[in-house]
Amino acid sequence: MNKYQYKVQGVDYDVEIEEVEGSFAKVLVNGIPFEVELKQPINPAHAITKAKVEAPKAIAPVRPATATAAPQQPVEAGSGEPVKSPLPGTITSIAVKVGDIVKEGDTVVVLEAMKMQNNIEAECSGTITSVMVNQGDSVMEGAILVTIA
Repeated sequence: MNKYQYKVQGVDYDVEIEEVEGSFAKVLVNGIPFEVELKQPINPAHAITKAKVEAPKAIAPVRPATATAAPQQPVEAGSGEPVKSPLPGTITSIAVKVGDIVKEGDTVVVLEAMKMQNNIEAECSGTITSVMVNQGDSVMEGAILVTIA
């Protein structure tokens, strides 16, 4: 998988080329998947080989048992309800990691937009199954930040 960084009109984009078949390519732009058509084919000497990419398996953290805690069912990495960016900006901090339990309204990410810090909150209670951004990433409106199951 090839990774590139572009700046278009002052906005940073992280682009990953996952697969190329003929004149079509599957790419991730800031974590959002797209299928694009190439205007000219890639030079076969530099062609990207087709590879199957699997999501990493989540490892559940070991937590001490409590009298009130119900046993948790394992959740698949990346499954669940996505928390999306409400506006374009830059990730200044990430308050959660995979396996963390959050309640509705808990801050999961802080996003700087228009020189203001915006707390992005969990829209539901559950377990964080994936964190799709890193501190310093530029994201577009609608980009998936984390998923909660």
